[in-house]
Amino acid sequence: MATDNNYATPQEAFWAGAFGSEYIGRNDSNQLLASNLNFFTKALNQAGRVASCLELGANIGMNLKALQLLYPGVELRAAEINPDAAKLLGGLIGEKNVYLGSIFDYPVTDKVELSLIKGVLIHINPEMLNTVYEKLYQASKRFILVCEYYDPSPVAILYRGHTDRLFKRDFAGEMLEKYPDLRLIDYGFSYRRDPAFPQDDITWFLMEKRS
Repeated sequence: MATDNNYATPQEAFWAGAFGSEYIGRNDSNQLLASNLNFFTKALNQAGRVASCLELGANIGMNLKALQLLYPGVELRAAEINPDAAKLLGGLIGEKNVYLGSIFDYPVTDKVELSLIKGVLIHINPEMLNTVYEKLYQASKRFILVCEYYDPSPVAILYRGHTDRLFKRDFAGEMLEKYPDLRLIDYGFSYRRDPAFPQDDITWFLMEKRS
């Protein structure tokens, strides 16, 4: 498991430390797995069968666990900054497939069919967003799936009593403007009050690289 312990922003240290470890318990349930399976069935409908995926900020792998059910045999890789979460993640997809460290430092080598980020861009320092966009773009040979809180204008909101830890904006729109060869092929919204498969008010955008 590759590692990196140098953090450029306070947001990274926040998630690498105790708060990130406490988050694990809130991110592990059969209900979440069911909701995630329903979520990705819809969000990746236009992608067809996906053979390989990289998730940036995977935590313990609840998204990847759903993708394993949706695409048996899919090759999975992930980057995770919290060591406790990364250890559990390694048990799911194999330690050699987990990068322990900051997304900013993730070494993009081999490309995957789908690069994925879900509920992570909202916690990235806005000054570093272009670095993460570039990782998502460079890692993908075809599809990029961005699943985050949406706002047409950048805004910071209080997150569990902490300031400067959650930011909303049009992440996918910024990527579409930054990379002219990307096209939006599908998008949708998942509601926290859904009676069967709740998500955390996530708006998702599936983009494809033009060949």
